[in-house]
Order: sequence, then structure tokens, then C-alpha cells
Amino acid sequence: MPAETATAVPRPPARTATAPVLTGAQAVVRSLELLGVTDVFGLPGGAILPVYDPLMDSTALRHILVRHEQGAGHAAEGYAAASNKVGVAIATSGPGATNLVTAIADAYMDSVPIVCITGQVFSNLMGTDAFQEADIVGITMPITKHSFLVKDASEIPGAIAAAFEVAGTGRPGPVLVDITKDAQQAEVPFVWPPKIDLPGYRPVTKAHGKQIQAAAQLIAEAKKPVLYVGGGVIRAQASAELLTLAEATGAPVVTTLMARGAFPDSHAQHLGMPGMHGTVPAVLALQEADLLVSLGARFDDRVTGKAALFAPHAKVVHVDIDPAEISKIRTADVPIVGDLKEVLVDLEAAYRSAAASTPRDISEWWSFLDGLRDEFPLGYAPTTDGLLAPQYVIQRIGELTGPEGIFAAGVGQHQMWAAQFISYERPNAWLNSGGAGTMGYSVPAAMGAKVAQPDRHVWAIDGDGCFQMTNQELATCAINNIPIKVAIINNSSLGMVRQWQTLFYDGRYSHTDLNTGHDTVRIPDFVKLAEAYGCLAIRVEKEEDVDAAIKTALETNDRPVVIDFVVSADAMVWPMVPQGVSNSYVQYARDHAPGFEQED
Repeated sequence: MPAETATAVPRPPARTATAPVLTGAQAVVRSLELLGVTDVFGLPGGAILPVYDPLMDSTALRHILVRHEQGAGHAAEGYAAASNKVGVAIATSGPGATNLVTAIADAYMDSVPIVCITGQVFSNLMGTDAFQEADIVGITMPITKHSFLVKDASEIPGAIAAAFEVAGTGRPGPVLVDITKDAQQAEVPFVWPPKIDLPGYRPVTKAHGKQIQAAAQLIAEAKKPVLYVGGGVIRAQASAELLTLAEATGAPVVTTLMARGAFPDSHAQHLGMPGMHGTVPAVLALQEADLLVSLGARFDDRVTGKAALFAPHAKVVHVDIDPAEISKIRTADVPIVGDLKEVLVDLEAAYRSAAASTPRDISEWWSFLDGLRDEFPLGYAPTTDGLLAPQYVIQRIGELTGPEGIFAAGVGQHQMWAAQFISYERPNAWLNSGGAGTMGYSVPAAMGAKVAQPDRHVWAIDGDGCFQMTNQELATCAINNIPIKVAIINNSSLGMVRQWQTLFYDGRYSHTDLNTGHDTVRIPDFVKLAEAYGCLAIRVEKEEDVDAAIKTALETNDRPVVIDFVVSADAMVWPMVPQGVSNSYVQYARDHAPGFEQED
């Protein structure tokens, strides 16, 4: 038998006879088109250049040229989080690929489905420290759901199709496809659909019936239940099913930072956001509960405080698509692995059956919670230095934009205020970096969200520190007609770090002043910077000018808008649970905690 026959990959003759011959690079582009991708974010370089040539000819794919690869990754995240689709970022080898790492880690922490396609050096040069070589598969292994290294052009369609399957199913997350330059240049028959072979990847979607029954019985018997809702509800597109279950049970609902909008803020059963900067009713409801029904939440340390002291009297029903999250931090009395959209339907039906034979009364529980609501409403103190209150600015942005808007926050004080003071009535309206806490997320994420949802107003609510990390993507927005609105909450400092320095380091402000705001050298001057990027730029220093600036931004849709809101540096985020203590020690304001008996 000839050697070439012995090594040929067997294919059905009928398929190979009609399969067009494409380069690997053309196969990348064609695969994306056939998967229904319409928008990609990227930056070319030598090792991915073969893909950029056929990309120029595609009429189905819109490529948006970013100014930094991290921007491409966050834009893909924003696109995915706003649309429930898989976002796509493209970069070259070496530093191009490593610049994606932060965004990949961010997507991994927050379960955002993105596919990152990177070029790699020629396969015969791998391992030789070739120019712009980096082992991006090895680098990203701990922060991806899966990685593909493709050295053979015939494997490209299958790798890309499998990447989309892995990224978008089960617990969503980032997937990397690294393709050598010789694989991009080689010519092979293009076979579609490819065979996807993912041994061992079988996400469980249908929960075990006995576990559902056990959970329903616990809910029916509970005197102090709480539905502890995490971002998994949004990823599972299960908000409607959550609303049905909540109204059937009558239980209070708390929505984590990642779950804002999964349950309407205006609903009578909603207590707000729990955690380090959660509302007092939400924080104490979890502490005093006798049953936590955790839905797509992971008992993050920012929610639990000191885990050993979290919800000490509560039994736990834990529902998650990822079995690795069950009992990872808090042992579940009833573990349920499954897709929340399906589980919630089954759980609601089982609860109605259980409740019919288990009369209960949770009015006393609600009386306690309503008392907390009355005594500890969410609010803020007016500033004493004559500068804007950041909470007021953000609240007015939310009120004037309305619930159909999209709000992408950076990380820090402005992120917490945006989570607290904007009312979220629908899923996919709130985008932020929750798990990784990535400064620089906001502007490119808003850009991606606007591409995905062009008919919605999209705000990037950013801090003066975060904004300086990725503001170059304003050039991308201006040139590509992506008219986002940017609200810089400019307190001239790294605000959250400054708050901790105020509270825990005796006001020693070590390296947190940024000199961008009131009574400083204003480097950079955000108005001049925004104008240089082709944006409409506004500075607001007086409360009476806030509404007019926001309305101008909402009426301007031919270019991006940047508003420099000059706010007080002394404003703090309250409530707050100091790190490392029980949530029972939640402080409503500085040196002011609810007066009730606390555990030792």
C-alpha cells in the first residue's frame, strides 16, 4: 500500500467529492460564517495574517478593529453578555495572544461564552523561542473551559465548531483556538458540518427527580426561606421561570452582583443585592434564613463574608449546571445538578404539589424583613465639599435612560453604586466584571454590547482609574459608528482603594491620588481626551447640570459621548461588611450597624 494512502484521513467519498478546497485561513472564516457569527473583534499580526486576508472578502462577518487585544476580549464579553450569543475575539501570536489573557480570565470567572482565535508560529518553530512565540494554550489552561491547538488545516472546522459548542453549553465560558501559521496556509477539502468529538463532555441538563422532590419539600416546610439568585439564572435565560417559582413560593429573593436584573428590582419580593456592599435586608435575610435555595450562585466570598459564619441556621438547596460548584464552599443538603431553565420548571411544579399537603405561614418572616426595609432603606449622605454625589449622578443616569438601557460598569466604587442605584428590571441590562474585578472592562464591554444591541442606549459607567486603562477603544467606537455613552465618575482617585485606606489604614492615601479631578492638574483632561478621540465631551460639576448632560448624551447617536462627572472623593459605598467577619456585622454607614444580637 502506498505511504500516502496509508496516512490519508478516511472520509466518505460523497462528501470529499464535492467539498471545496480552501486554505485553513479560508476555513476559519467560512466556519464562523456557517456558525452564524456576524461580528468579531480583533487586531491583526503576522501569525494570524493569513486569516485576515479572506476576512476582508466576507460579506457576512463584520470585523471591528480594536486598539488593544484586551479590548477585543472585553468587547466579545460585552457582546455575549448583552445578547446571549457567543462572542468572538481574534489576535495574533505572542503578545497579541497574551494581551487576551485578562479578558479570558474575566470570562472564565463570570461564565461568559467567548471564543478566542489566535495565530501561532509555524509548527516546526514551536518550542524554539521563535519571534512572537508564546505557549498560549499552556498559559490559558487554568482559565479556559477548553483549548485547541490546531496544526493541521483539516482540523480547523471541527475545532472551531467544537469551541462554540463548549463555550455556549453547560456552564458557559471561554474557549481558545490556537492555529499555527502553516495550518492556516495549507489547502484542504472543506467539510461541513464537521464531526465534533468531545469525549467526556456531557453537560447534565435534566436534574434528578428525587432531588427536585426533596428540595420542594424543604421549601414547603421552611419558615424563613430565601431564594439566593446568582448569575447562572441569567446565563441560563431562566428569569421568567425564576419569577414563576418566586411568586409560587412567596419567598424573598436576593440577586447577587452577577444576577442584577435576573429578578425585577420593582417586585415586592425582591430584597436587593446581598454581599459586602449589599442592602441590609438582603444581607440579614441570608444570615437569619432557615433555608437557602441557591440558584446558579457559587457562595462567593464577597457574598458570604466569613464562610464559616454565613447563614448559620440555614439548610441549603444548591442548584447549578456545574457539579464542581456544588458543596465547594457550603455543603448542600440537597444538591441539584442541571440546567436552571429546566430545573426551575420542575421545582415549581414539585413545590405546588408539596405545598398542598404542607400548610405553612411565612408572614412573620416577611414582617421581620419589611421592618428591615423600613429601617434601613438604600440611601446616601449629601456631600460636604460642594462636589457632586456620585450616587445621585448614577441614579439619574438609570432613571433617565430607563430599564431598556444597558449599563456596563468598571470596577470599584462606581461599580457598586451602579449596582445599587440603578433599577434593573430585565436580564442582560447589567454588565460588569464580578469575579475577576477587572479594571478597564467597561468601555470595551459597552462597545461590544452596543454592537450586539444597536437599538439600545448603552452606558459605560466608569471610574477615572478604570477609564485610563482602555479608553483607546473610544477610537474604535468613533471610527466604527458605535455611539456608546461614557459616564466617568471622576473622584480623582482609585476610589475603592481610597475607601479601604480611609477605613482600615488611618487615612494614609498611599498612591491612590490620580490628579484627574477637582482642584488638580487634570492630567489627563478627560474632555480634551474625548474630543481628540472624536467624541462629544461634556464636563459636569454642578447638580443642576446633571440631567441636561445625560439627556444630551441620550439624544446624541452619531458619535460616542463622554461625560466627566466631577464627584466628591470622600463619598463611600455603604452598606459594607468588613472583610473577614460575619455578615451579621454589616454596617449601614460608617460606625453604624443594625442594633440586634450578633453572634460571637
